[in-house]
Amino acid sequence: MRNKIILSVVLALLCYSVIVLINLLEIEVKNTDSKGKNIICFGDSITFGYGAESGEDYPTALAKMVKMPVINSGIDGDTTVEALKRLDSDVISRQPFLVIIEFAGNDFLRAVPKETTVNNIKLMVDKIQAKGAMVAIVDISAGMFLREYRLAFYNLARQKNTIFVPAVLSGIITNPSMKSDFLHPNGNGYKKIAERVSTAIKPYLVQEEDKKK
Repeated sequence: MRNKIILSVVLALLCYSVIVLINLLEIEVKNTDSKGKNIICFGDSITFGYGAESGEDYPTALAKMVKMPVINSGIDGDTTVEALKRLDSDVISRQPFLVIIEFAGNDFLRAVPKETTVNNIKLMVDKIQAKGAMVAIVDISAGMFLREYRLAFYNLARQKNTIFVPAVLSGIITNPSMKSDFLHPNGNGYKKIAERVSTAIKPYLVQEEDKKK
């Protein structure tokens, strides 16, 4: 049984790496010359770090993997409708170099139409890019879970020239050792999310890291 779990994890990581590589080859990201100072993680409970101890959220873990300041702007229970109202204060005003957008779960649970969710994220992207920052869109689908959002977010990323971070919960929501409840990761799960986000965004941080040498 243990060997099967290990094999499943290895296969999931290989598939994830292939997907990330394809995304890097296909999407030309806008604002790679961003003059901002911070990476802003903008999202709901997955970004906030619900279910983990203080300091075990994915933005904190991500900060240890990149050579830039990372700000956690996640709010537990947030929908894209609510997030739009705090975009200026929690993101735009914080000198964003790159904004990592992670939403959908609460929209789904509160029956916000998928089209509304996608359009709200599009509005976020437009406003952030207009300020000169890069954007990454996070896909929290895993297998059948939220799969209807997967293609919509991927297409939006291509349309708006953003980084796309696919299936960050894959292999986590099916693994009890990485979860704090039926959906939310624990510290180990959030570290895995940070690793996946880091893999997707690091090629676009090289220029900024070179400035500091």
